Amino acid sequence: MRKEFLAAGRGGQGILILGHVLGLAAAKYTGLYVTGTESYDAETRGGDSRVDLIFTDSQDELDYFKVRSADIALFMYSDQLLKYRRLVGNEAIVFIDSSFHIPELRSSWQVYRVPYTDMAEEKLGTHVVANMIALGHIIRKTGLIDREAVISSIKEVVRKRWVSVDLKAFELGMELDP
Repeated sequence: MRKEFLAAGRGGQGILILGHVLGLAAAKYTGLYVTGTESYDAETRGGDSRVDLIFTDSQDELDYFKVRSADIALFMYSDQLLKYRRLVGNEAIVFIDSSFHIPELRSSWQVYRVPYTDMAEEKLGTHVVANMIALGHIIRKTGLIDREAVISSIKEVVRKRWVSVDLKAFELGMELDP
């Protein structure tokens, strides 16, 4: 098994935390081999933010640390979808925060459009946990990592004051049906 995961958004949307949680869940709690990288603009809020993760069950399959053809992708903002769409495989599962404008998509993608940001604000009172709603949705739809592994990772990675609301957001994402 080898899966490439790409997540992209703007600074302040929690893309890097999402990547850290997912990578730790896979490596520590699931026993997969994981490599990856993260990048972000110097701006604290609003600049590009991106995470590339490669998951394998064999160390021999870890040949590169960046996504070349994502099997699973998350775009939390339309600018990053336009910028990184070339890195998404033809048959990819793509998750898009539909709270923002969505440009034209490849017809070969399996696409889930969910207003993660609007949902976070409406149901949990803050937009900053939209990343965890998206993560829950990704885990539910792909089965990439075990739910309990992600919960353990959230408890380990996220600042204590945010753990409770992040867990609620993750569970909200796990309940999404679209």
